[in-house]
Formats: sequence, C-alpha cells, structure tokens
Amino acid sequence: MENQLPRIVITGVGLAAPNADNLKTYREKLLAGISEISELNLRYFGNAPAGLCNFDETKYRKKKENKRGTRAGCLGVYCANEALADADLSIDHYKRSRIGVYVGLTEHGTVETENEVYNISQYDYNVDYWTHHHNPRTVLNNPAGEITMNLGITGPHYAIGAACAAGNASLIQGVQMMRLGEVDMALAGGISESTGSFGIFASFQAQGALGSADDPRNACRPFDLSRDGIVVSEGACIYVLERLDSALARGAKIYAEIVGYGMNSDARDYVLPFHERQAECMELAMERADLKPEDIDIINTHATGTKQGDIEECKAIRAVFGEAPDTYINNTKSIIGHAMGAAGVLELAGNLPAFEDNLVHPTINCNDLDPACKLPNIVFDKPVQLESVNTILNNSFGMVGINSVIIVKKYN
Repeated sequence: MENQLPRIVITGVGLAAPNADNLKTYREKLLAGISEISELNLRYFGNAPAGLCNFDETKYRKKKENKRGTRAGCLGVYCANEALADADLSIDHYKRSRIGVYVGLTEHGTVETENEVYNISQYDYNVDYWTHHHNPRTVLNNPAGEITMNLGITGPHYAIGAACAAGNASLIQGVQMMRLGEVDMALAGGISESTGSFGIFASFQAQGALGSADDPRNACRPFDLSRDGIVVSEGACIYVLERLDSALARGAKIYAEIVGYGMNSDARDYVLPFHERQAECMELAMERADLKPEDIDIINTHATGTKQGDIEECKAIRAVFGEAPDTYINNTKSIIGHAMGAAGVLELAGNLPAFEDNLVHPTINCNDLDPACKLPNIVFDKPVQLESVNTILNNSFGMVGINSVIIVKKYN
C-alpha cells in the first residue's frame, strides 16, 4: 500500500443474510455451520433451494415506503442504518453532501419487470395496469438512491455493476473516492434481490448450474465431487468506510483496514472463469498491500459450487499460494448460498470477527473432496483456531470475466 495515500478503515457493518440480520448472530451461525437455505416455490418454475432473508423491514421506513420502493431498496435501507448504528455514527457527523453511497449489484430491475408482466397478464396484457412506479424502481441506481432518500444524504450515489464481483467492487470504489477527496465518508456494499426472479433460476438451470439436493441446506456444495451448481440467495451488506484519522479522532471501533485490492478482466468467455486472470488479480491486490502470499492468514473463496468454477479458482489459489502452508481457506456460500452482488461483502463480513476470535469459519457440505479442488488447509465442518489472524483476502469473480479481490488487515 502506498504510504502517502489516506488509510481507509471499516467502522460499521450492517447486514441481512439468509441466516441472520446482524453480524453477531451471523458469525455465530457461520462458526457452527448452520445453514438456513430453504425451498422456494417460484411461479412458472416450481421449487428450488434458495436463501431468503428475515429482517425487520419496517424498522427504518414505513410499510407504505417499502411498497413504493423495491426489495433491494428495503434491504439497502435496513443495512445502511444498521451499519451507522453499529459504527455509533450520526449521519450528521459528516456533511451530508460529503457522504457517498456505492452499491454493488449483479442486476437490478428484473424482479420488478417480471412482476409487472405477470400483473398485466391478469388483465389480458392491458398496459393501462402497468405501474407508473416502474421506471424509478428499475434504474440501476435505485437501491443506492433509496438509501440516500431515507438518510437525507446529498452526496453522490450510484450502482457498481460488476456481476458477482460487485460487492468487492463497491468497496474499492468507496476507497478510491475517499482517497481522491471526493467524499469524507462512504456507505459501500452490495445488495441482491435475485430470489424474486424466476428468470435467474431458469437461466442457471438451463446452463446446468443450479444446485439441488433432497435437503436444500445441502444444495450448495463447493469443492465436493457431487456439486451441481449455485444456490440463489438474496441478501445485503453495507459498510461504513472512514479515513483512519477521522475514525481515530471520534474514538471509533475499527473492524479492519482495507490495505489492498485488485480488479481485472478475463477477456475470454461470457460464463467460464479463467484461473490465470484470477491469480493475477490476487497478486495485484497483494502488491498494492505490500504483502506476500505467506502474509495472508485467511482466503475466503468465491467458489459457488459449479464444476468448472471451483476448479479454476483452486488452480489460481494453488498458483499463488502453493508455497504458503500457513494460509487457511474457507467458503461462506456453502452456508448462505450465492448472494450475487452482495456475495463478496457478506462473505468478508462473516470473516471480519476472526481478527478478534482468531477462528476460521468452516466450509460445509463437502463430503467427497474433488481431487481437482484439493488445497492445503481448507477448513471443513468445524472452525479452526489460529494463534493470530492479521490479514484476510476475499475473492469475488463474476460473469463476463470480471474479477475482484479485497485484502483487509487487523488494525493495531
């Protein structure tokens, strides 16, 4: 990390995951390997395993406001307010015009459009029944914009569209904008409302990449020889990002410092990942952080439970970390499914408490390890206690060949 650049830290975390609505409970369930993936019945499609969130939807805005807005906006408003509360930070501590809101999304608008098409189908497709709220609900900046309206933030807001790498990309954007001096504080994270779209499930099934199991909690099986695809989940996670000097001045709790990041493109295929570019992305993040592979204590993998995707990431990790025997590896999707645009930030959040408890949460549902996915120190079934945890590397990769890596470090 270049020393002259402002140091950026995480001081608040707000989340809604398929198994928790706060970081403390989320961490407890990850350590225990408790999955709450359930079966969802979708119109036109039928039943499929899915990760659904249960949180207080009217804690920070009224039912009427939620009805006018979107599910993604509802998730974002909840998580942004929870992050500020967690940071013990009033929205007026910084000028509202100097706060940025950056939200990573895999897609947005699909759910609203499917719902409206279904609605007018009940009226012989008469477009007079199409809602006049459709356009503001489906613009890409909608979830970030709903956060600004709820909190009265007048600084910049926009969406980061980077497929399933978008959560990490939003953190990178927040760091960059704060270092440029464009904003003094950032609310950055990712949101997924994907479980509301039958089209997403149908598309993964058409690709042969939709996870299945008799028990939906076993449907996401990264690294397992029997893995057969993704479990679609909704979810959100928003972070409060501050400059280190500002955070220290107000006596803030500091979860971690963001010390390195990397983004690049495979430039090869619409769907298939490429291990060489993934390895280069991890190396770029470590170069920016001035770290070597042996300095990384935990790698949280992107692995989604798809055949080739898991293999490619394992090749990349093997290429970069083959000589780092003390680096431990885990996977969060095995427990919560794939939260798309929120995946990277939710998975990073689940590992942040390792800086305090020195535990590596387990990967579950791998009963027969694929030899092509064999790596030293993958943590299965039960957490592993380390002597200390000082650095965490978080991988997130997405369709059309977009890769993102974040490295966070314990602040001492």
